[in-house]
Amino acid sequence: MRALGLIAMLTAAPAALSACGVAKAVTTGSPKYDGIETILLDGDLVNFRVAMRGANGKADVESYARCAAAQYALIRGWGFARHVRTTVARTGTEWRGDAVYTISAALPDGLRTIDAEVTVRDCGERGIPTV
Repeated sequence: MRALGLIAMLTAAPAALSACGVAKAVTTGSPKYDGIETILLDGDLVNFRVAMRGANGKADVESYARCAAAQYALIRGWGFARHVRTTVARTGTEWRGDAVYTISAALPDGLRTIDAEVTVRDCGERGIPTV
């Protein structure tokens, strides 16, 4: 009797797992990038406000802001940025991000640093616009 129960569980498991896979693959579609606003706060501290529609989640908005920060660092002739904070808000299909980064010529202290040149290249490969 136990063997039949185990066989039933094993044959049902692939169907259950495939159902999970289908649900996980559902997304809202291709993101639409609606613009970047850059505000110099103080010397090397910069605020990036980004807007987009159709994001697949908070990570898409954070990536958009990171790409903006990396390009801005390169435009200013610096090679690095350090993430300070990002807030994300959603209204319907519209997503807004408000991120703050420090930019610098040398690799800054901290765990959330980015190499601007590498990041901008990655953004281009992923189709994420920059400043």
